[in-house]
Amino acid sequence: MEKQTAFLIVKPKDKFMLTSAILPRVFILQERENDLRLSDPSSNFSPEQVMDFYSGNYPILTTAKIEGPEITGDEIEYRFITTLGTKG
Repeated sequence: MEKQTAFLIVKPKDKFMLTSAILPRVFILQERENDLRLSDPSSNFSPEQVMDFYSGNYPILTTAKIEGPEITGDEIEYRFITTLGTKG
């Protein structure tokens, strides 16, 4: 699996520097009204494998879809979206 790297442009005084950093992944599961942050069990797992890994503890993930990645702050965020229990 390819690791995600973000490039940051830093401007100290009159010079530009390009730096790179490997950002940690975080997985968000919306449970009722709260967002539950799930840590990355292995950077070698694909997002689908992470969802399978957590589905033993959160069975609702068996029917979830994955949204993302989205870089928020200093993390790469994936969302597990479920439609179970919604009307319409």
